Amino acid sequence: MAAEEVTLSGHIQHHLTNAKMCSTDTGLAFNKACTDSGFWTWHIDTLAWSIGLGLLFLWIFRSAAKKSTLGVPGKFQCFIEIIVEFVGDNVRDTFHGRSKLIAPLALTIFVWVFLMNLMDLIPVDFLPAFAGFVGETAFGMDSHDVYMKIVPTTDINMTSALALGVFILMIGYSIKIKGIGGFIKELTLHPFSSNNMLVQIILIPFNLLLELIALVSKPFSLALRLFGNLYAGELIFILIGAIGFMQLPLHFVWAVFHILVITLQAFLFMMLTIVYLSMASSDNH
Repeated sequence: MAAEEVTLSGHIQHHLTNAKMCSTDTGLAFNKACTDSGFWTWHIDTLAWSIGLGLLFLWIFRSAAKKSTLGVPGKFQCFIEIIVEFVGDNVRDTFHGRSKLIAPLALTIFVWVFLMNLMDLIPVDFLPAFAGFVGETAFGMDSHDVYMKIVPTTDINMTSALALGVFILMIGYSIKIKGIGGFIKELTLHPFSSNNMLVQIILIPFNLLLELIALVSKPFSLALRLFGNLYAGELIFILIGAIGFMQLPLHFVWAVFHILVITLQAFLFMMLTIVYLSMASSDNH
């Protein structure tokens, strides 16, 4: 183990660093060689874990659908049905438009984000240490140069990508329901309006500024809320893990509390997505 990893700051920094891959003039580079590579740097651990957990979600629900029966359901089927009904009830109560996409989207968001958050309960040293062992034995790498962040939602790139997808859907639903002209009017003629044409024209820049801020702040709030809560929780796990063997009782206590955070953040991301899409689908003006 490298000397700088002995310090608490080195330990924390190592656990909060993503495994990176980038393209340079000499070919593909990894980790420390990607420091100055710019925008096109891939966080391969975030991509691998998020895609893997997405496939796990699909496999679990496909298995439940294949094994479903009209008779007395098993425990597994009951559990899946509870999740589906829970999401469906929230969609019916919150989304006031008509779309066959919203319920599957809400279910995907809730379960996928929950699974990504759930990775936070795995001891922080376990999988990174295993990745370092594999890198050292199989590839002759220094274990300190092998990085592995297993919680995708502690990566601002991942939460921003999720929020950007919701933002694109918001714009799409607004244009679909209101038309391009209606969408532009919504941005320029509200919240301030007047029956006087000249006054209304003068108010357009102020309305546009306020509406654009309100519109853009929605994906920002989605991304930062999820990232901030999970990043803080992961940091506490890392600090607990730094104290050695005595971490186990503290790890258990924080993990029990963190289960609520994990579930709540997945639920909030789902609910805010439904609310934003419902607002985008409304044609009240």
